[in-house]
Amino acid sequence: MALEVRDLVGGYSQIPVLKKVSLDVQPGELVGLIGLNGAGKSTTLNHIIGLLQPFSGEIKINGLTLQANPNEYKKQIAYVPETPILYDELTLREHLELTMNAYGLDHDQAWEKATKLLKTFRLDNKLDWFPANFSKGMKQKVMICCAFMTDAKLLIVDEPFYGLDPLAVHDLLNLIEQKKKAGVAVLMSTHVLDTAQRYCDRFVLLANGQVRAHGTLDELRKQADRPDESLDEIYLGLARDDQDE
Repeated sequence: MALEVRDLVGGYSQIPVLKKVSLDVQPGELVGLIGLNGAGKSTTLNHIIGLLQPFSGEIKINGLTLQANPNEYKKQIAYVPETPILYDELTLREHLELTMNAYGLDHDQAWEKATKLLKTFRLDNKLDWFPANFSKGMKQKVMICCAFMTDAKLLIVDEPFYGLDPLAVHDLLNLIEQKKKAGVAVLMSTHVLDTAQRYCDRFVLLANGQVRAHGTLDELRKQADRPDESLDEIYLGLARDDQDE
């Protein structure tokens, strides 16, 4: 199992946001993390990548924990954040070099991968540009290139479609499919439920810091007793039920 989260309790202060969240992602699988704003999606991802310390529970990536093997644990992860994080004083070329060094990648092989990604996202003529010259969508594409050039076994993608044009969304989904075929586990948080329904293998639906439902689309339909509904309709129904309780 690539990612295993068990009974995760955590958050940003003494009051837990997450209440015994459990989920897993297998190699070669795309799992969609679904939830309204404030449901706990980003908090869950921040715990997995090591930005937050759990109050209790356990997170393992390929059997490794952050506490026991911090460097090896982090090398297992490539992360595309919702808001691009770039260094103002570094060019695109230097961001790619920094990623190669951080992951200990073979320089020539990494540049071969990076060059293909840059061409895919039409950034290959912008290697000497600084972040100040990039639009929001271009910054997002830089983050995607940096993450997808690595050999990480777990890819975490947080709300990846904001700011991307339709062609870039299509290219990103193709890249995720390629990663899956290579045995990479992918956990994607998104509000774009029609796209999630088409591409994700399974779903984890969060509400109020708890797993409200999980499984394939057919399994979610059975759990919600909504046999013919879309992922969007199922989630909205569950969310309304929670608010009415």
